[in-house]
Amino acid sequence: MSDAALPAQASPEADILSALGIRSIVLVGMMGVGKSTIGRRMAARLKLPFVDADTEIEAAAGMTIPEIFERHGEPHFRDGEARVIARLLDGGPVVLATGGGAFMREDTRSRIAAKAISIWLKADHDVIMRRVRRRADRPLLQTADPEGTVTRLLTEREPVYSRADITIASRDVPHDRIVDETIETLYAHLCGESTSQPPADVASAVR
Repeated sequence: MSDAALPAQASPEADILSALGIRSIVLVGMMGVGKSTIGRRMAARLKLPFVDADTEIEAAAGMTIPEIFERHGEPHFRDGEARVIARLLDGGPVVLATGGGAFMREDTRSRIAAKAISIWLKADHDVIMRRVRRRADRPLLQTADPEGTVTRLLTEREPVYSRADITIASRDVPHDRIVDETIETLYAHLCGESTSQPPADVASAVR
């Protein structure tokens, strides 16, 4: 048999796509955990479109998110966010990065559960603070005590984030390492096995 006649070698990425079907992958978690950065790299690996919900919200509103908060308030922003995420999930399989508060809304969580696999990128308080200090466009951190705000938000949100299908630790390691871990965990979740051929006792536990 010639090489050309051999069947194509299956890959974890191809198996993930097959198992996903028409569902999307949705990244949830706090600001600064790397949802957009990891999401873009995951999308490239899986050959899926990448979409950032915040970017889509700004395009739909014709203004930046800080401007939406300032002019209309957070409830108005959250309503628009929910509508945009619903539209994006109806548009076919994508890798979608969501804002930190999106998953807190029950109807959005239900929609994600029905149409996607959710991945919580979980980072410690100190990691988040180091990252968000670099940017001045976080409306919820425009307070006299940003660190206290992050602590409060983590306390409120982590029990809800934990309802995501998969949890991945976001930490200060190369981004591609986080992507590799996410792909492997997603493969195990969807396909019922590990990509790295663990020992038999571990493999049975994964299944």
